[in-house]
Amino acid sequence: MLKKLPLIGALVLALSLSDGALAANPQVAIKTSMGEIVVELYPDKAPKSVENFLQYSRDGFYAGTVFHRVIGGFMIQGGGFTSEFYKGVPGFGQKKTRAPIAIESQNGLKNDRGWLAMARTSDPNSATAQFFINTVDNAGLNHPQPDGHGYAVFGKVVKGMDVVDAIRGVPTTTKGPFRDVPADPVTIESVSVVAGR
Repeated sequence: MLKKLPLIGALVLALSLSDGALAANPQVAIKTSMGEIVVELYPDKAPKSVENFLQYSRDGFYAGTVFHRVIGGFMIQGGGFTSEFYKGVPGFGQKKTRAPIAIESQNGLKNDRGWLAMARTSDPNSATAQFFINTVDNAGLNHPQPDGHGYAVFGKVVKGMDVVDAIRGVPTTTKGPFRDVPADPVTIESVSVVAGR
């Protein structure tokens, strides 16, 4: 019996280390003018997307950007424009970004309600800083939909879905060439790492 105790202790230690590893996913707090959203990121599934998002967060890039596209029954998108965007001039208020990253849409994560994905153009490898939060299950965005590539999911809201739902419900309008723009700016005040690396 006494000889088995070290083995049991080792198993408990291994389980503790395993739990620690599972809890090591980074979490970020997205502070908005309508409240805070906490997101867990999954570097094991989307390493390039997560590191890209974390780097923009560490650099303070997102401070002062807005959710510039809100479609209640679809998603809320932000992270690329400041409130200068509201002047309605093409390109106005758009922040300069780093080089785009390769798409990671075949990682098994789904564009379900509350999950974050990288926004992109028709070029699958064009994602930079903009991201969106799915407000409903959007199976039509999962690889290979809708264009053979899908949208790369890299995180999930773990706190603050009430804030996401409040944002999805704001009145929207058209500003210059842009549709589905919140009539009053919904600002991202900061994005900061609150857990993990």
